Amino acid sequence: MNKDFLKELGLHEDNSGTSTGQQGHHNEAKHIVSFSPVDGREIGRVSETTREQYDAVIAQAQVAFKHWRTVPAPQRGEIVRQYGEALRKHKDALGQLVSYEMGKSLTEGLGEVQEMIDICDFAVGLSRQLYGLTMHSERPLHRMYEQWHPMGIVGIISAFNFPVAVWSWNSMIAIVCGDVTVWKPSEKTPMCGVACQNIWAQVAAANDLPEGISSLINGNYQVGEWMTEDKRVPLISATGSTRMGKIVAKTVGARLGNSLLELGGNNAMIITETADMNLVLTGALFGAVGTCGQRCTSTRRLIVHESRYAEVRDKLKAAYGQLRIGDPLDKNNHVGPLIDKDSVATYQSAIEKIKAEGGKTIVEGGVLEGDNYVSGCYVKPAFFEVTKESKMPLHETFAPILYIMPYSTLEEAIEIQNNVPQGLSSAIMTTSMRESELFLSTAGSDCGIANVNIGTSGAEIGGAFGGEKETGGGRESGSDSWKAYMRRQTNTINYSTELPLAQGITFDL
Repeated sequence: MNKDFLKELGLHEDNSGTSTGQQGHHNEAKHIVSFSPVDGREIGRVSETTREQYDAVIAQAQVAFKHWRTVPAPQRGEIVRQYGEALRKHKDALGQLVSYEMGKSLTEGLGEVQEMIDICDFAVGLSRQLYGLTMHSERPLHRMYEQWHPMGIVGIISAFNFPVAVWSWNSMIAIVCGDVTVWKPSEKTPMCGVACQNIWAQVAAANDLPEGISSLINGNYQVGEWMTEDKRVPLISATGSTRMGKIVAKTVGARLGNSLLELGGNNAMIITETADMNLVLTGALFGAVGTCGQRCTSTRRLIVHESRYAEVRDKLKAAYGQLRIGDPLDKNNHVGPLIDKDSVATYQSAIEKIKAEGGKTIVEGGVLEGDNYVSGCYVKPAFFEVTKESKMPLHETFAPILYIMPYSTLEEAIEIQNNVPQGLSSAIMTTSMRESELFLSTAGSDCGIANVNIGTSGAEIGGAFGGEKETGGGRESGSDSWKAYMRRQTNTINYSTELPLAQGITFDL
């Protein structure tokens, strides 16, 4: 395989010199080795951040923050604009790396880098729109207003399935807000983190920026714990499993810090009597098998009106038969591998449990073998018929496993959809205005994302991304999500010659 994209991104076998943004003192460091799920080959390695190095990174970030917070926001936006331009230059190479290290299809890898570019554009505009409010005071000759200040160091813990985009959602917005960031990428996709940091370093050097505005640390959960326990890091943005998020929330909450959590999803698509079948097939199939079912917004459950149930089941079964599984860098393939063999084992275990509780196989799963699947991480997307009483659909399996079940009334379908611990994304396929409005009403979906006539995955950066319940309640990316990265301050100015108290209180001397 031609790996020129690695050279373009400044990657080589041992990336220890760039893993934390600190040069030197890495000769005796332990390393994280990155293996591609595409072919099982080693991509490269990065040094694990030691505690001493971590403290040096945080100290450097503190110094950088004192400078960066005084830079006017539009000037901060200009740096982000330049980073977006650098991403455009390296889009093909970074997209290939995402695909090769994570395993998603090349079109999805390129799409993820486009998300980074889009959020840079959004953040540039935002740099001139960090608005506060002006309020009327109850006291004469007084003025009240609120303003927003940067929070400080933002610690970012990201997951393997979107190894670059989620970091950019957080980092680009935090940077225009005047914060500095320290990023711990997933140990399953460390090379993507180094590549993004290398591109940032080029932009920073061209603008004579101090080191520490954007920093990178690498390691396992213990390195993440250093950040979550660190009072010098006022905000932790963590993306991953619900189990991980509960630990982060408890740890950060114990020190009265702030946490922004993007956790699990168990997303359903309701298909009504009036649904357009062309939309159903495209939305359901991509939602279920895109990224090999490893999106937090992947479609896990289809809740289908009983009058369309057999039609949807049979047409989807036929569509599954047309899927091409293989090397994700080959644009002819639809589905790449799972991230590693542990994920394969989880997938196999889930299928066994589904069958044990009576799930009926529509499309058989299984691990693929042969010369085209040497990594051992390629699996068949599986499709099962279940009932609303089934237990397995209540649990998220991060793999391409789809469940289908019938319903009779829309109220019943919404109840089934909402009856899971997670609350990230949801969708309804309908041509009825009444059905769509009920789904979007307060009596409808309880998810942070609710779509009509599109699938559960594929969110745009302009809207706030996140969910409720065990999804964590956080919001990233667009809308007013920037407020999570800043602290609000209320100001009252008295321009009179007297000092009246609020609420009519008197205090005479």
